[in-house]
Amino acid sequence: MKILMVLTSHDKLGDTGEKTGFWLEEFAAPYYALKDEGAEVTLASPKGGQPPLDPKSDADDAQTDATRRFKGDPDAQKALASTATLADVTADGFDAIFYPGGHGPLWDLAESADSKRLIEAFAADDRPIGAVCHAPGVFRHTMGANGKPLVFGKRVTGFTNTEEQAVGLTEVVPFLVEDMLKAKGGRYEKGPDWGSFVLVDGKLVTGQNPASSEAAAQELLKLLGH
Repeated sequence: MKILMVLTSHDKLGDTGEKTGFWLEEFAAPYYALKDEGAEVTLASPKGGQPPLDPKSDADDAQTDATRRFKGDPDAQKALASTATLADVTADGFDAIFYPGGHGPLWDLAESADSKRLIEAFAADDRPIGAVCHAPGVFRHTMGANGKPLVFGKRVTGFTNTEEQAVGLTEVVPFLVEDMLKAKGGRYEKGPDWGSFVLVDGKLVTGQNPASSEAAAQELLKLLGH
């Protein structure tokens, strides 16, 4: 199994003066879920190199078994520090694509022509596509072969409006994931705020929040026959 994992390169939280990036748990938990099943994981980001880490995801109260494992894993740290540049990556040879969240993707990956190209290539070949928390924002401009938005008519989830409100960023983010998915014709569903909730529709896997990241990766593995 060869999995492409795409992380954000965006580190500015709107005009707040604060930093953002990818959410550590949403990278680490799926990364190890996939690696432990023997997958070869290739990391990529719009700018290449070290993606920015959301500092809040590195706080003591945000640590999990997966994040602690990552902190003791020099090989994983080295892989993360040297992500491929997204423009140089093609879908060829990969079995699935997965997007960890964090607020960063709402600014760069959601608007990235390279990300759009990759997602549409995976969809056209009916290969699994996974995204968790804010990462379903990457489907903002992606289209299906039928000429409709990729999420149109599909059961999807992502960071809820109430979760965004709870972290105080409703007026900071460029768009709300829940609202966007509904606007694109997605059949949006959600579980309780901050609880694990994952949906699978065909080869599309979406997770609601950080607690959903490992479960989303497990569903991706099931689609790959594991």
